[in-house]
Amino acid sequence: MLLIFGLGYTATRIAASWPGASVGTTRDGRDGTLRFDDAAAVQAAIGAATHILSSVPPADEVDPVLSRYGEALGGRWLGYLSSTGVYGDAAGAWVDEQAPTGRGRRTARAAADAAWLARGARVLRLPGIYGPGRSPLDRVAGGKAHRIGRADQVFSRVHVDDIVSGVLAARDAPAGAYNLADDRPCAQDDVVTFAARLLGLPPPPLVALDTLSPMARGFYAENRRVANGKAKRVLGWQPAYPDYRFGLRALNAMTSPIAASTPPAAASSDQR
Repeated sequence: MLLIFGLGYTATRIAASWPGASVGTTRDGRDGTLRFDDAAAVQAAIGAATHILSSVPPADEVDPVLSRYGEALGGRWLGYLSSTGVYGDAAGAWVDEQAPTGRGRRTARAAADAAWLARGARVLRLPGIYGPGRSPLDRVAGGKAHRIGRADQVFSRVHVDDIVSGVLAARDAPAGAYNLADDRPCAQDDVVTFAARLLGLPPPPLVALDTLSPMARGFYAENRRVANGKAKRVLGWQPAYPDYRFGLRALNAMTSPIAASTPPAAASSDQR
């Protein structure tokens, strides 16, 4: 049985694809899940589990799962959904799993990442996640997207379905860190502009960086390209959506957030 700590957007999809029984925790025990602070029920689930996956981020500089239940987790397959934010700013350079961690703004996340690695977990480091109901298409359609006019500010991203396939591939993998990212890091402006084209809408407006929220400014303070070669080599993983264009086209065809007023412009043949 798979026990998932933190049954949210991504973890719910992992549970649905897991080849066997699964149970998950939430803060409030909604929809038949276990309440995270119901120690008796969670301890019983840990005892029955063969595989344990955590998607719970640090809170108040502490990993809640390890802090509360860490001593009971031994002897099982462990997985942890981490963040490529542990690498900090790389000035646009490529980073792989050998790159230093803990240098950026996410020191608590880096500490949790290291703690799960020390316990023999498969630590899956994720960049920006998008998928059905949570993508640039939705933000553009809802008038919530923007551009900042910085083509040299690049990021990596990953489709939620490719995270699911990565977790499944990691079931038989050695412990260690794995980056699950697509093949095409690029500027966020490129992504939202392409999403607008698919919807037949004008590009979102340019905004000044200093007008954004502190969280958004922190996001744009980092600049890196995430290499996924280890996951491909060791896990045998291949992203079904190797770049944002594949992913957004598929989402647009599936969800159609709004009707396009004009046909989308043809995509460039340059995929890199």
